[in-house]
Amino acid sequence: MFSQTPMRESTKSCSEPIERLKHMLDSADAILIGAGSGLSTSAGFYYDGGRFMRYFSDFHEKYGIADMYAGGFYPFPTLNEYWAWWSRHIYVNRYMNAPKPVYDRLYELVKDKDYFVLTTNVDHCFQKAGFDKRRLFYTQGDYGLLQCSRPCQRKVYDNADIIRRMILAQGYEIAPDNELILPDGVTPLTAIPSELIPYCPECGQPLTTNLRIDGTFVEDDGWRSASERYAGFLEEHRSGRLLLLEIGVGFNTPGIIKYSFWCIAQAQKNAMYACLNKGEAYAPDEIGERSVCVNGDIGEILSWL
Repeated sequence: MFSQTPMRESTKSCSEPIERLKHMLDSADAILIGAGSGLSTSAGFYYDGGRFMRYFSDFHEKYGIADMYAGGFYPFPTLNEYWAWWSRHIYVNRYMNAPKPVYDRLYELVKDKDYFVLTTNVDHCFQKAGFDKRRLFYTQGDYGLLQCSRPCQRKVYDNADIIRRMILAQGYEIAPDNELILPDGVTPLTAIPSELIPYCPECGQPLTTNLRIDGTFVEDDGWRSASERYAGFLEEHRSGRLLLLEIGVGFNTPGIIKYSFWCIAQAQKNAMYACLNKGEAYAPDEIGERSVCVNGDIGEILSWL
């Protein structure tokens, strides 16, 4: 359907891609943002390196876990250990603030436009930056929600209180800015007390994260309503100057955002496509005349805009 030699551009060669993107933003009737993990990485939510070791060095030493992504699939032998890991993982990537104001910069660019956000990110950064939650569709779930592991019903549960209690039970303190503090001389626990393990109030099975990792993912009423609003946004802007603004989307699950954006741009002759990515900014030749690709750090690109 699309050519095998996509067009590429680089901000290092000239400022033309940035100027073209500015023009697209100014002339668009509406903006559909498609955001992947690269956006949160640019905001400082690294899953490896120093940030990982700061909060998970004990798990690294005890289990050999090398990064947060790998830890999400580790077969912990008990639910006590499973929830010690996941409560910490959820807290630092959902309830702590992003180190850099990348999402805030994006919001300033689109807040006065008719916008909608389609994202595979699960860290809640859009809402924390001020984006209207009714203009967001989190397709892959949310770190702030739990569901039945069976699942016995199409329902999710807010986890803010239980995650906080699990964190405190591991020996951490929580600062006013939500940063985790480990008091001097305290060694964090890698297991939580059994009374904090969450169970489904309906069937008694353990609760788990509301993340799309297999066929048990729960699409609750809120998820379905967001899906309908997304479909309504696309229908409303079928003929206008719609800017498809893809940010930080890789090829892990390209069918959700990248390929669908390419298809929309090809089908709607007034649509424009922009791809912002560090090292992976591509657009097919078929939509090349209405596309701009900007390679570079997303936070820097947004600051230039």
